[in-house]
Amino acid sequence: MDLISFELKPVPPFRLDLTAWALRRRPDNMVDRWDGQTYRRVLVLKGKPVEVAVIQTGPSHNPRLEITGKGKRFTSETEVTLSKILEKMLGIRTKLAEFYSFAMKDKNLSLLVERFRGLKPPRFPSIFEGIVNGIACQQLTLTVGILLLNRLAQSSGLTIKGQDGSAHAFPRPEDLAGLEMETFQKLGFSRQKGHALIELTRRVMDGEVDLENLKSLDDQTALEQLRQLRGVGRWTAGYVLLRGLGRLHIFPSDDVGARNKLRRLLNLKKPPDWEAMNRILARWKPYSGFIYFHLLLDNLAEQGYLA
Repeated sequence: MDLISFELKPVPPFRLDLTAWALRRRPDNMVDRWDGQTYRRVLVLKGKPVEVAVIQTGPSHNPRLEITGKGKRFTSETEVTLSKILEKMLGIRTKLAEFYSFAMKDKNLSLLVERFRGLKPPRFPSIFEGIVNGIACQQLTLTVGILLLNRLAQSSGLTIKGQDGSAHAFPRPEDLAGLEMETFQKLGFSRQKGHALIELTRRVMDGEVDLENLKSLDDQTALEQLRQLRGVGRWTAGYVLLRGLGRLHIFPSDDVGARNKLRRLLNLKKPPDWEAMNRILARWKPYSGFIYFHLLLDNLAEQGYLA
């Protein structure tokens, strides 16, 4: 087993704990793991699983990250490749000075943003993972959606012996290719979601859909192309633009939990509908998607997960 270690220096302020929680969303997430000090995840490089561990050693205003990786057949390119993936996933290079100046001028945002100063915008390592996450979590509680994703990773993701036993990577299209509806149903997916994942995987593997091409498209065109995929509606498409493509001005407005959090944040009598959400979010452009992550952390803090 090969080992590698190196250091990354995020743009301050940066807090690994907050960013890791924004990635994992629930404490039982088996793909994105956090033990209070170390963030761990299995990534796949050139078809081989690599377990990566990240520890923050410097304070928020002068952050340093110690990265270690364990896997097979490392090359001279391994450090560069891991650095690029982690920089994207943990928002390490994202500059937020203008956002903080903007938020401090808004009485509704200032306290919320200050509580979670150091949070960086997380992203899934692939657009495919973002779509699968969106489909799995549709019309379910996030806790149940994460459970389904855990089962999918355990059954189909590449495996490596990790810190606490076997650790699983999130499945790639080639890992899901050939799975039948019966398999998805045994994992707890509905027939509708199973059909959507089977068709998505087939179209990606056959080259009918180029998900990476979405990066070059404007928001509206990308949303339209995503919604042409089976099982991808308005919420999932917006979710993918935010969490998969890193477009921080996109707020998944159909998110029921986020609507309820906005209601409390703004002291509204009832949760805002679609039109009201858009009016509210227009005031917060181009940062409305990043505020979505702050509302997520606020909810996690209320449940005691961030303690």
